[in-house]
Amino acid sequence: MNDKEQIRESFKRALLHTARALSAQHEAEVAFGGDHVQVQGKSARIPLPSRIIDKESAAIARGEGDAAALRLAHHDPDAHMRLAPNGAEARAVFTALENARCEAIGDLALKGVGDNLAASLAKSISDKGFERLGPSDTAPIPDVAALLLRERITGRPAPEIASTIMDTWRADLEARAGASLDALANTDNLDDQEAFASLVRNFLHDLDLDDDDQGDQSSQQSAEDSQDDDDKDDDSADGDDETGPDEMPEDPGTGDADAGDTEMSEQEMDTSMEDDDGASENAKISSLKSQFDGDSGAVYHAYTTEYDEIAEAVDLCDPEELTRLRKSLDRQLENLHAVVARLANKLQRKLMAQQNRSWSFDLDEGVLDAARLARVIVDPMQALSYKMEQEQDFRDTVVTLLIDNSGSMRGRPITIAAICADILARTLERCGVKVEILGFTTRAWKGGQAREKWMADGRPKDPGRLNDLRHVVYKPADAPWRRSRTSLGLMMKEGLLKENIDGEALQWAHNRLLGRSESRRIMMVISDGAPVDDTTSSANGGAYLERHLREVIQFIETRSPVELLAIGIGHDVTRYYERALTIVDVDQLGGAMIDKLAELFDEKPVGTRPRSGRAA
Repeated sequence: MNDKEQIRESFKRALLHTARALSAQHEAEVAFGGDHVQVQGKSARIPLPSRIIDKESAAIARGEGDAAALRLAHHDPDAHMRLAPNGAEARAVFTALENARCEAIGDLALKGVGDNLAASLAKSISDKGFERLGPSDTAPIPDVAALLLRERITGRPAPEIASTIMDTWRADLEARAGASLDALANTDNLDDQEAFASLVRNFLHDLDLDDDDQGDQSSQQSAEDSQDDDDKDDDSADGDDETGPDEMPEDPGTGDADAGDTEMSEQEMDTSMEDDDGASENAKISSLKSQFDGDSGAVYHAYTTEYDEIAEAVDLCDPEELTRLRKSLDRQLENLHAVVARLANKLQRKLMAQQNRSWSFDLDEGVLDAARLARVIVDPMQALSYKMEQEQDFRDTVVTLLIDNSGSMRGRPITIAAICADILARTLERCGVKVEILGFTTRAWKGGQAREKWMADGRPKDPGRLNDLRHVVYKPADAPWRRSRTSLGLMMKEGLLKENIDGEALQWAHNRLLGRSESRRIMMVISDGAPVDDTTSSANGGAYLERHLREVIQFIETRSPVELLAIGIGHDVTRYYERALTIVDVDQLGGAMIDKLAELFDEKPVGTRPRSGRAA
């Protein structure tokens, strides 16, 4: 080990000891991992320090360690879960302000800690690329709110690199919620997490981000009762945050699907879940209506697909930022590569073992078996022996990884998902199995241009999906991994992750698979929750999106040649999918994905299973 490596190792040890001491939690576990500070219970992960330890990088590393320690010392995760709002955007703001509270306590107590936190904060803002945002971009409300609160509590100005976002959105937030921020900045409340959370709720209310925990039914009723009141109806639709599942628009252009597919057509799938067009002049009724009390039961549809998009990852981000995001993913890959790669190698050995030649001997026809010619020479009366190579089913296989890109996946879950997808794509490619990586989200929070069109049309009843879909192709099945590796960095982009409409996403990915020529088609869904889109749920009933998701899953599992499996992160997906697995810790995702794929490759292809398409 050279001198530079010894200095780095000594610095890392000092960093860990300091974080444990500052946390005042002797049983706390502090380790290196990830690209951002992560605290869960009594465990914390902090990014690895730079390979070259200079004054700037040392301050950044100390700041990240101090931030983790302060959250361990002053943050109660159980209280946070209990007090946090339901909505994804509201929860993001709530968490950002809670983190700011913990760090402000350390800043006020120790000036050196405040200096370190300022250095790491500047790096975090730089990594997010906020200096390139303009007035037309979506406001990063959680970050701006946290910066404004830090200014008020500590008296430290926001980092210079944050000047662009502060100049753009400071006035708006100050005008709407300045009084609430002043109340939050009262240092008497800093040590009381519950009192602080109550004040944060007031701040969210001022920004129209608060939601009512008492239920989806009240929000739905509010939306229905206010149909005749223009202004009040707007408030009802907007103010209810994440009261029900999200939805996704139907894919108008599954260009990869083969219209002549003999097994299943896109039109067959669409019509199988609806009544005949001439059945009734009234709204069509779903076959699953009886399972959802208080729901209209109208067959799922999109109000308009005009604003939906299916985009290549490279089209959603400029090349320079995409390269930076990929480098950020690579830094995190260093810490997790050993664990996930070991599991991936296990899968590769299994597949390569199946790929070894397997022969049937002593046949009457086939390829002449030269190894048995000797017995013919010894006894010319012996018949010639032939052999034939056995076919391997798994060679003609394509796998689709469909990843939830919703706001609740932000942070470590989406990072782990991207890393696992990256390693799995490389592993399966080496084994001759093609892999497609897809993502799904929406273009806006709480309804997009589709909702605006619905409002302009007079808010007709049972409008269907009112958000604009964004389906992302990170890696097409026919593209080699080396050409798509940079695209996976897009998952790290701030602002990409919004709401999720799972039913239409599954339809889209399923139809792409139907257009493939491979005989075996596998789809793996990775998600951390049920579908969520507040505006759609308010206008159509709280179960609208969930019901559609169940319909799509039921169709694929019972009538499609596609083999479907799902992995839920902290969310019980077994209530939706027949073949599913739920994990509690996101760090288990790599092992879960590989184990489930290994199980599939141990089974016979779907063509040899019962027509129902269900697991034997």
